[in-house]
Order: sequence, then structure tokens, then C-alpha cells
Amino acid sequence: MTYLRKILPGFGVVLLAVAVLLWFFPARWAVALIAPQLHGMQLRQVSGSVWQGQAGQWRDRNGHDLGHVQWQLSRRALWGDVRLQLDIEGPQLDFSGSMRRVSSDTYDWRNVQARVVLGAAWQGWLATIGQPRGEIHLSVDRALLQSGWPMDLQGTARWRNASIQGAGGEMVLGSWQVQAQARDGWIKAQFHNEDDGPLRGNGQMQGNLLGWRLQATLQPHDPDRALRQWLHRWGTIDAGGTVHVDRRGGLAL
Repeated sequence: MTYLRKILPGFGVVLLAVAVLLWFFPARWAVALIAPQLHGMQLRQVSGSVWQGQAGQWRDRNGHDLGHVQWQLSRRALWGDVRLQLDIEGPQLDFSGSMRRVSSDTYDWRNVQARVVLGAAWQGWLATIGQPRGEIHLSVDRALLQSGWPMDLQGTARWRNASIQGAGGEMVLGSWQVQAQARDGWIKAQFHNEDDGPLRGNGQMQGNLLGWRLQATLQPHDPDRALRQWLHRWGTIDAGGTVHVDRRGGLAL
């Protein structure tokens, strides 16, 4: 008993110190700990705590500046209930949304608003269809992601001043809207043009982890030869010049 009376006060002090450290854990320490999991991305000029902090610069693996980051992490995370509010403000990217971790591979995102300026250097992976230009504005009420795949989704995207920079020059597409829904991992999206631009049309896309299908009717209203040639790669053309698209991949849908 005498021995316990001697060590218990010291043990209590250690527990208190650990609790205080966790409660006010500096954000720069946390960033240093998770650096190997950032896959080459960097958070610089970090300040605040792990619970409420910010990074003056967020850079991708190639050093491109993606913007200023702010976050609020609920202290419930200490008991496994991870809730995060994330805000990003940058020259080519704005993002705001709240996230709750449902399980180790499932995340529930709510009230997501985003703006992406296309054509930035960090978007090189989009060049497989030509280099997209314009701005995408995204509004998502809910996105339940399991291993990155949307199991449940309700959202809208607008592609404003859309264009594709291809080998033959810039192809102007106008402005387009997409409405997307997902249920039990099955995604459906409908899209159409929003203005009286050089390309009019509508279509839908559906798919899951096993396959996808894209159907669309596109009518160019512009003598742009590059645009017409690009559209011809996507489908068949009727006598009136309308392009009918019906493409699929994976298992047949």
C-alpha cells in the first residue's frame, strides 16, 4: 500500500500531462506524424492545434500550390467518433464540407461545395480526352463513400464556359449541368446543356463497380470542324448531323 501511495500521484500527473497534450496537441506535430501518408503532398505554414488548425500552403507532390487549408476536428475522435469540417481556398480550388467516419473504409460527407478551375498543371490526368477548360461548380448534399466509391449520393455539378483544348485547337462546348444520384453503389447521372452554345444535347450515364454505360444525343450548332471531328469519335451521326452516343465498359448494363 505504501508503494502504491507513492506511485499513484506520479501516475496521475503523467495521465494529466498526456490528457493536456492530447487536448492541445499542436497541428505541426500531427502533420509531421502523418507525413508518410500524404503521398508526397505537403502542408506548410501549419499553425493551431490538431483540433482546430490551418496550413498556409497545401502543395501537391509536384510542388503546385493548391491553396490555404483550415480544419476543425471534433475531440470525439479520441473515442473513435471522427467528425471533420474542412475548408480549402486556392487559386484553382475552393472546397468546403463536413465529414463523419462511419467505419475504417466508409466516410459520410455532407454539405459539400466546391469550385475547380480546369486547366491547372496538377490536373494532367484529365488530358486523356484533351485538356478541359472552364470552371466546375459542385454542390453535394450527401456522399457516402466506401473505399472511395459512392454508395449513396445526391449532388449537382455545373461546367461553366466549358471547352476542350485538343490537337486541333480549342473546342468550345458552352455550359453544362449534371445531376447525379447513387443508391447502394449504383450511380445514375443526367446531363444537358444550359445555354444556347455551340453544342446542345442531353444524356445519361449509369454504372457500378462492375460496369458503366453512357448514352447521349449531341447536336453541334457551330461550323467548328475540330469540334465535329471530336464528336464523331464518340458515336454515330444521323442525316441531320446529330451525334448519337452509346458506349459502355465492363460488364454489359
